[in-house]
Amino acid sequence: MFTGLIESVGHVEDATVADAGVRLRIRTALAPEVLPGDSLAVNGVCLTVVTADAGIVRADLGPETVRLTTLSDLRAGHPVNLERALRANSRFGGHLVQGHVDGTAELSGIRTEGNAHWLTFCLDKALAAYVVAKGSIAVDGVSLTVAALRRDEFDVMIVPFTWDCTNVRALRSGDRVNLECDMVGKYVVRATQIALANR
Repeated sequence: MFTGLIESVGHVEDATVADAGVRLRIRTALAPEVLPGDSLAVNGVCLTVVTADAGIVRADLGPETVRLTTLSDLRAGHPVNLERALRANSRFGGHLVQGHVDGTAELSGIRTEGNAHWLTFCLDKALAAYVVAKGSIAVDGVSLTVAALRRDEFDVMIVPFTWDCTNVRALRSGDRVNLECDMVGKYVVRATQIALANR
């Protein structure tokens, strides 16, 4: 379990194809803080640390992760958002994030207002029921609020701290990001679907 509060921005050393998956190596200051077997969210995707030494964390992506996320698009030098799993005795900020990506979205526009940035993302109709105005959403692992919602797109506002301390500032129109919708909302929608089906 994660919170969507990014601890560090790492950089991809390399990403190599291995048995229908991908082997990812990331340079990060968090390497001394994690152990093999630990969970680490990389751009919002929960991965298992295989090795962590000499400032490099290695994790393997299975075929399903390659298919459903943007991690297979990563190349050497790409910045990635990193967050270690939440400890039971930690203060809780952000929102409940599992690291289980629901889908991807394309950034369609960026605009500034004062010292903040507005980002607009296309919204796949398959995810529309799980996104609500003023609700929480994780974009590449960053806990954000849906500031505006339309039929096929939504906006988030990025405050200066988040802009400076995550990889969001590296995004350009047309880039894809990982989306994880609010966990509570997903359970509500599923319960409603089952109730309607059993009528």
